[in-house]
Amino acid sequence: MFYRTYRGHNHYTGGVGKGIRTSFMQGSSLTRLIYINCGVFLALKIIYSLFSLTGTGKNFYPLLLEWIGVPADPEYLLYRPWTLFTYMFTQFEFLHLLFNMLWLYWFGSFFLNYFSQRQLTGVYLWGGLCGAFLYIAAYNIFPYFDQITRLSSWAIGSSASVMAIVFAVCTYLPRHKVYIFLIGPVKLIYLALFTALIDILSIPYGNAGGHIAHLGGALFGWLFVAGIRKNKDLSSSIAYLTDKLTKLFTPRKKMRVKYKKKVSDMNDQEYNMYKKRQENKINNILDKISKSGYESLTREEKEILFKGKN
Repeated sequence: MFYRTYRGHNHYTGGVGKGIRTSFMQGSSLTRLIYINCGVFLALKIIYSLFSLTGTGKNFYPLLLEWIGVPADPEYLLYRPWTLFTYMFTQFEFLHLLFNMLWLYWFGSFFLNYFSQRQLTGVYLWGGLCGAFLYIAAYNIFPYFDQITRLSSWAIGSSASVMAIVFAVCTYLPRHKVYIFLIGPVKLIYLALFTALIDILSIPYGNAGGHIAHLGGALFGWLFVAGIRKNKDLSSSIAYLTDKLTKLFTPRKKMRVKYKKKVSDMNDQEYNMYKKRQENKINNILDKISKSGYESLTREEKEILFKGKN
């Protein structure tokens, strides 16, 4: 397990709803990805519960998942192109969600120690897309999957996206060791190879599409690091798109006009209050860096931090 220690702010002083919204907007890309996955899971479960009261839950819920999950048949995909993205934020059951989010949190935190938040989002999305494309290709190429199986199959889950992040970390730091319960220290490269081997060996025994999608995500994680070592960022194109969408849906701050009194004109009491406010601002900025990294700072916050150190 990986731990990061920081002095965090309490986002929930204004209520749970406001706290979640604030932590989502001000948190890292890792926080947002986890929130989106959990939010989609809860929304689907609430919908299922409501339809269960009418006696149609068992019939409606699978139909709903089919419209969210990516289909194995390319013809169906033409009518449901959004499923290439929605499938990677949807989970089957609570344990499915729990294990995916634990892996995402552990390796996502590790990832952010070496790469940016934009790259984390890019690897997550590209990993999910590669997993979907390999899943569709396998179902339409290999004789193991007949036409009936292909027409009735669809995949959901963030596992391919998470595997991309896991393999990116393991490929970038192959000799780094993690401690596994009852086993002891294990190099990340061995953890990655073991995980991939399990997916390959599990294909004939059920959930073949899911295991194949995992391998697609793992492949992109490896390609991402291979590109980084050649000064090519394969995650940049889709990460740029997500940045634009984030800015589009982020509420703009209202313009406020403030008239500041010069420090030289302040009396002792005003000067002490001014210094205290500046120290609080710097402490808040340092907390934000500890939590989300230096890149999360606004231009104004960077200027305050720079002036405070001089």
